[in-house]
Amino acid sequence: MPFRTNHVFARRLTAVALQLLCCGGLLAGIPARGQELAAARQQFLQGNYSEVISQAKAAVAKDPYGSDWRELLVKSLLLTGAYGDAYTNAVAGLTDYSGTIEMRLLAREAALYQNDPAAANQRLAETSRFIQQNPTVARDPEQLVAVGRALLLLGVEPRLVLENCFQPAEKLTPPPREAFLASGQLALDKHDFALAADTFRAGLKQFPNDPDLEGGLARAFETGDRAETLKAITAALTVNPNHIPSLLLLADHLIDAEQYTEAEEQLNQVLEVNPAQPEALAYRAVLASLRSDTVGEEHYRGEALKHWQTNPEVDYLIGRKLAQKYRFAEGAAAQRRALAFEPAYLPARQELGEDLLRLGQNDEGWQLIEGVHQEDAYDITAYNLTVLHTQMATFQTLTNDHFIVHMAPTEAGLYGDQVLDLLSRARATLTRKYGVTLTQPTVVDIFPEQKDFAVRTFGMPDNPGYLGVCFGSVITANSPASQAENPANWEDVLWHEFCHVVTLTASRNRMPRWFSEGISVYEERQANPAWGERMNLGYREMILHGELTPLSRLSSAFLAPKDSQHLLFAYYESSLVIDFIVQRYGFDSLKQILADLGAGREINAAIPAHTAAMPEMEKQFAAFATDLANNLAPKVDLERPPDPGADATAEIWAKAHPDNYYLRMEAAGKLMKAGQWAEAEPVLTEVAAGYHGEKGAENPLWLLAVTQRNRQETNAELATLEHFAGQESDFVDLYVRLINLYTERQDWAGVSKHAWRLLAIDPLLSLPHRALAQAAMATGDDAQAITSYRKLLLLDPPDPVDAHFQLARLLHTRGNAEPEAERQVLQALEEAPRFRDAQRLLLAIKDKTPPANLVPTTDATNQAPQTK
Repeated sequence: MPFRTNHVFARRLTAVALQLLCCGGLLAGIPARGQELAAARQQFLQGNYSEVISQAKAAVAKDPYGSDWRELLVKSLLLTGAYGDAYTNAVAGLTDYSGTIEMRLLAREAALYQNDPAAANQRLAETSRFIQQNPTVARDPEQLVAVGRALLLLGVEPRLVLENCFQPAEKLTPPPREAFLASGQLALDKHDFALAADTFRAGLKQFPNDPDLEGGLARAFETGDRAETLKAITAALTVNPNHIPSLLLLADHLIDAEQYTEAEEQLNQVLEVNPAQPEALAYRAVLASLRSDTVGEEHYRGEALKHWQTNPEVDYLIGRKLAQKYRFAEGAAAQRRALAFEPAYLPARQELGEDLLRLGQNDEGWQLIEGVHQEDAYDITAYNLTVLHTQMATFQTLTNDHFIVHMAPTEAGLYGDQVLDLLSRARATLTRKYGVTLTQPTVVDIFPEQKDFAVRTFGMPDNPGYLGVCFGSVITANSPASQAENPANWEDVLWHEFCHVVTLTASRNRMPRWFSEGISVYEERQANPAWGERMNLGYREMILHGELTPLSRLSSAFLAPKDSQHLLFAYYESSLVIDFIVQRYGFDSLKQILADLGAGREINAAIPAHTAAMPEMEKQFAAFATDLANNLAPKVDLERPPDPGADATAEIWAKAHPDNYYLRMEAAGKLMKAGQWAEAEPVLTEVAAGYHGEKGAENPLWLLAVTQRNRQETNAELATLEHFAGQESDFVDLYVRLINLYTERQDWAGVSKHAWRLLAIDPLLSLPHRALAQAAMATGDDAQAITSYRKLLLLDPPDPVDAHFQLARLLHTRGNAEPEAERQVLQALEEAPRFRDAQRLLLAIKDKTPPANLVPTTDATNQAPQTK
């Protein structure tokens, strides 16, 4: 809830005073509650709210001076939307029994839902005075937790509240369940999801099957592990089918999965419990907006604000969900509305800052994030982003007419020019193809550390698996430096992400995730047949075993995949749908679908309008995908063998499948392990002739090349590797070997071709830069040689002397760069003072005489470059 900080009280309440207030004389136990009250509380947790209200009203009528039944009554009335009755009973409760902090907080909440924020602030001020005047109030464990919640509203430092109120209450025997709920909620509010999960788990050990604790655990996993979120939601709803927080979180998940009808069903169930529930109505406003129903959006927003007209949570939620659908402009507008209601509402300020960063409005965005961090040093997302902003201040900016690229300085020097060139080619190709006009530059942030990419993209450092993300006019990407031993082809990644820029513009950011990803992967393959996901053995099995996701639910395949293969399959299937549409109905139909999405039409209506009815479309696509799977290698036995067991089943199966791909690959592997290269080669030759579609070292072409290398069949190996290179885009070992083979042959065209391919995978390797420099020198391309040697030296290569010397010689030959030439030759001599060719070159530079054709030698008298 929003609050107006009581700064006077916050200043007075030092750490010592808080410790005395909350911990002095804390009672270790509390009297047992009445059996009827305990049973009613259990009924409340199970969602039998009407029955609880009837019992509580009867109990209050019988004894109006007891606080417990009155508190349960007010909570039940608030939860079911009977806000007027809740306020009346809260005020009566304070009149009859004024010693409970919990009732004061309930009275404040009820006042907000009476459209009376002034009365709510007055209640909070009264609570502040009451706590100061009654320091023993916190001796009761439940009161201690309530005091902590009040102190947070009053602006007391969260750490002090946690350490002096919530955590001491958690350690009591027995502890109150409210302590775990309060600590967990505080962790959620500060985006410390790991701590929140630990806290709710600890609570569940004390209070198993508690729907509130299960619901909190679900929220702790919301941004990370969707499967765990759904598991916890199921556990909560099993105990309480009417548990509003869990129903709302499930609706949120379904909206993310673009299962809008199912989300509406969950919201309907919430509104049956509370017809005025503001979050449920806000979600309905979101759904209306996603359906381009502006009238419905305004209606539901108005209903959500009906009982609390300045509730910033409503517009915050609407804006957050719209931003998650990449509608950042609308999301930012919603956050500004929330802040108009409550300027101190930090969640909206932070979300607005992130929206602006994703819109490329960096100055205001960073300023907002910094302001949130200054006011709330414990918010992890704000802290992460603030640290990242400082780090990004060291980045180098590269620009042209259409792009603003931010990179680490060394990486900018190594391949920043290639980044701009690749992006410019992608822009020219894709804007023309889709008929899109881009009106502003595209910002591209490339991060050498995965955690920095994750913070810039998601606000948190723990989101592995993403190579790049596009927000519309802003792209974030991992650099090869962040990908350890298995870097992806960065050219492929940036082409994919820039395609999102084009299609999001064409659809006005109104496209489902699967459709957007599908077009980008499809365009990867169109740009380069070796890029993007392609049919392989794993995908073939998934298709033939019925694992295609229906088109109407395809976005859900990205949210909680079983494993990484299923996530990649979601990308592949999505691209296959695009391929099918283009092949069967033409590329113009794809563009028309995008136009319809931009006009506000839903995807399940836009696709049939230009193809076929959705049931028929899904049937046609399934047949298309199945046909592709069956024809991956139609003459090859691709059936997967049974798992080897103790019985004879596997052996019998093997005898019945003598030409099986898997068995023959296994046999070839055994021959290679035994060093029987002559026997392995014909097996691999035949296997590769039938099927060679796998990636990397799993491909029989690679194994065949290894076999040929060991048999010293260099010509055959080179031919095999060239064949493999036509379908492989990110296998470093392949291109390293090709460069070495072509260098041995002094085939400089081959060296250059594969050096450029290797640079598209990992420009942080010395080999491709050195290879390009050597090839350029050999072919008289001095400009390219100079560029390549300069880049090589950025990497601190193992043989820097030669690089400095060759660069100096090239610069001296050019004749207009003598100061740099002198500096380079001096650096060579610093490493190798007796290097005679370098000495002669230095004299030539000093004398301004034409250079001799100097080439470093390796004899001892010349003291040639030494490797570090």
